[in-house]
Amino acid sequence: MSQDVGERDFNLAFNEGWSAMVASPKRVQPALLSAKQISALTQRERLRYNDARSVWHANLGPYLTPDMLGVMDELDTIVQSNRQDGDRVRSAALLDAYPGLGKTTLAVHYGVQFHREQLEIHGPETAAGNPRIPVAYIRLTSNTSMRSLNAMLCRFYAHPSADRGNATLLGARASECARVAETRLIIADDVHFLDMQRRDGREVANHFKWLANEFAVTFMFVGVGMAERGLLTEGLGVDKAQYAQTARRWTRTSISPFSLQSAEDRKTWRRLLLAIERDLVLANKYPGMLADDLADYLFARSTGHFASLMALIKRGCFRAIKTGDERLTQTLLDGIRNDVASEQARVNLESMMRSGHLSARLTG
Repeated sequence: MSQDVGERDFNLAFNEGWSAMVASPKRVQPALLSAKQISALTQRERLRYNDARSVWHANLGPYLTPDMLGVMDELDTIVQSNRQDGDRVRSAALLDAYPGLGKTTLAVHYGVQFHREQLEIHGPETAAGNPRIPVAYIRLTSNTSMRSLNAMLCRFYAHPSADRGNATLLGARASECARVAETRLIIADDVHFLDMQRRDGREVANHFKWLANEFAVTFMFVGVGMAERGLLTEGLGVDKAQYAQTARRWTRTSISPFSLQSAEDRKTWRRLLLAIERDLVLANKYPGMLADDLADYLFARSTGHFASLMALIKRGCFRAIKTGDERLTQTLLDGIRNDVASEQARVNLESMMRSGHLSARLTG
């Protein structure tokens, strides 16, 4: 059994945590034991085996669908083409989509790949001998101000004065940290927390323009409903939107929920379920357990949202191990609650599937 069976406590808000995640090896899947082999384990062995499976199932993926791969390609095009000299403003990438579709997972996945590639190309140190930090990651809060935003950046780089000074001074320190570390990508997550109806929100949105001018990096902003929240128009209103620089500097990409409307949609859903099914460590799993027997059911329970699907499967695996069923069935999953949004929306989807108006099954 692999020694790396526990949770990895990465705090991505600090370079130490981000770099540890970048350097961490791929998880090793626990051995797939039969029900007879599991029953032959000692109590301690069984507890450790089940604990390892629980952690494995909680960290499945990422599973990159064609839609996600397309977004990854768009992000890479924006980031890799931003090779302007420091006197020129670099455009920013915006990953904007509904909750539960894997925005943060995708942004972090891209950031990790980019980080590793930069280290492979340039090495772990800069020409001046400083540690190279290709990517920085921050996550906004509901009360983010210019000062707190700059402090977040300083804390990521472990600057000793990250919590001292005004917004201007902290911004200068953050800029110097990024320059010294030769950072090329900064991911700002949960940008939708900015309230463009409040002065602080508008100030931070405008501050992003200063950061783009000051930092020789590409910014990737991640959030929900940016256009609807007025972020792209900087809170100026529809009648003055043409004066907003943000809409000219940011390029929007998005992820869509899963759909069953076309044959290609249904193929994508089936391929996803097959990939997940392959990775499950359950003694009684069988080919088609998810992709055939539970395809409609899982779509209805998740409403085509990735986070809802994975939450249901992770909880189902835990329950299947705990009860000794060692497989996923509708009966078992019926006893598991999912997130509020998916539970509220499932009734309509289940009705459509019972009436034959919607199905995950491939035809023809």
